[in-house]
Amino acid sequence: MMTADDPHGYHARCAPHLATLAALARGPAGAPLPPGTAAKVAEAAGAVLTEAQAAGHAAATSTAGEQAQTAEFLAARLARLATAATAAVTAARNADAAALRRELRQFDTLTTALWTVHRDIAVPARRQPATFPPQAARNDAPA
Repeated sequence: MMTADDPHGYHARCAPHLATLAALARGPAGAPLPPGTAAKVAEAAGAVLTEAQAAGHAAATSTAGEQAQTAEFLAARLARLATAATAAVTAARNADAAALRRELRQFDTLTTALWTVHRDIAVPARRQPATFPPQAARNDAPA
């Protein structure tokens, strides 16, 4: 069961928008962009940014004692994602298919990285305390 602050829920709501952007990034080389491409890119990227921002807020509030550092780190990642979204929309408005594909690949890479960070903040890895020397190597018998 997903909770309201589950990063998978935010990511799942982005799936149709990410699929739209991926389809636009796979357009045929040299082919002109279809009419309305800039609006589609702006809408889809905007939806992803909105969900990423909400997920970041939820992740930052869940980190007791480290909220300010987490929020700052996620804000910097979100700013990079917003810059890539703006560049993609600009490329689409300029009807530059090659630049659009490049910017959408960058947007996808940054989105994937951001969701990974959100997931790792929400579900920290369980770590076993290190023992030295390792239990298997310890020999308490006299020599």
